[in-house]
Amino acid sequence: MKLWAGRIQTDTDSRVNDFNASLAFDARLYREDIEGSMAHAAMLGARGIISQVDTDAILAGLEGILRDLEDGKDILDPDAEDIHMAVEALLTQRVGDPGRRLHTARSRNDQVALDMRLYVKKEIQTLHGLALAFQKTLTDKAEVHLDTVMPGYTHLQRAQPITLAHHLMAYAEMLRRDVTRLEDCHRRMDLCPLGAGALAGTTYPVDRADTAARLGFVGVVPNSLDAVSDRDFCLELLADLSILMVHLSRLAEEIILWCSWEFGFADLDDAYATGSSIMPQKKNPDVAELARGKTGRVFGDLTALLTVMKGLPLAYNKDMQEDKEAVFDALDTVKTALTVFTPMVETLTFKSDRMRRAAAEGFLNATDCADYLVKKGLPFREAYGVVGRLVHTCIAQGNTLETLSLEEFQSACPLFAPDVYPALALDACVRARKADGGPAPEAVRAHIEQIRVFAAARALWQASL
Repeated sequence: MKLWAGRIQTDTDSRVNDFNASLAFDARLYREDIEGSMAHAAMLGARGIISQVDTDAILAGLEGILRDLEDGKDILDPDAEDIHMAVEALLTQRVGDPGRRLHTARSRNDQVALDMRLYVKKEIQTLHGLALAFQKTLTDKAEVHLDTVMPGYTHLQRAQPITLAHHLMAYAEMLRRDVTRLEDCHRRMDLCPLGAGALAGTTYPVDRADTAARLGFVGVVPNSLDAVSDRDFCLELLADLSILMVHLSRLAEEIILWCSWEFGFADLDDAYATGSSIMPQKKNPDVAELARGKTGRVFGDLTALLTVMKGLPLAYNKDMQEDKEAVFDALDTVKTALTVFTPMVETLTFKSDRMRRAAAEGFLNATDCADYLVKKGLPFREAYGVVGRLVHTCIAQGNTLETLSLEEFQSACPLFAPDVYPALALDACVRARKADGGPAPEAVRAHIEQIRVFAAARALWQASL
């Protein structure tokens, strides 16, 4: 018999059962469901809503169920509609009448809202650690390449000289934002919905603060309607994960380019590449490509849940059952991506000579040449025009700015002097950009230290949870 039998007198069509059921995917919430039920039962007993004898029987039964599930025993009824009904039915089988009292002062509406909050809170902690680990890989790699000069790009055209360290630390900065977004999501969702009932609370003298404290929440959701109908925390998490995947995808794209013969800036470790079934020379960056592709999958999860939620009246609607698969899929995808992306970057080999040669061949010091003239007193727009004509001449002759003779420089502008050559050296161009956030080794070293201080503080945040 269905746990909700009574108003519904006839058997549910088997096709409706299949369509309605969620146990196939919400079974992963078993631990959260049981922990929430134990806290609820303990509160009911403490408030005298059920007897202590019944409370003790319920707690012992739930502990046994949790233990069996943790041991991998297949004890859930596959015909149960969802994890809540499966656990309650199993509890009643084991302890009898006390099991039927567990659902006093509770609805599946506030129960599932609780389960999702508990689950997402734990998953955020896992993601937080993975993001910090990836950030550490980036900063460690950057520290090794403080002096590795490479082209910086705009429009995928060589633009100005930077260092590989500077480039990698841009992603470390993105990870800083990702980490703090996860923390913000955790902070906003750290409220307990139990006690909201189906939508209007309960007439029983429950102690919501007690239940919240038992489950590690900082407080309770203030409005019972909002408590059961809110999935903002799921939407916020999916948005945060989408942005994080954007960052992985952008780096993946660059790794794919860098490992191509056309760029030749980097080489993947064989453990993080694949070959071709027909072309023996191939070494394919499948990990990076999959990370780039799976980004769209996470976007889809966010879009799906936004679409589900956008037109729902208060309070709970069955549509909201669709939150779980979207959240679970995005979490699984991002955790897997970070788990494999981190060692892929850690083992990535960079070809410093090829990077430097590309920087030398692309007129990346043209802006520095214009700045040289500005420092001699020429207005920037005039200096810009002078250097633009010099670059045009160099391209026609197959030269670079550094290979022009002093006479050629001075024929373009008499302000050029012999000190133009050291001013145009790539290393000098990079070292001159030493303002906060710039590519000069001293500026990047300071940025690395900032990120390490940040990471240490965020690790303490996680340890405090």
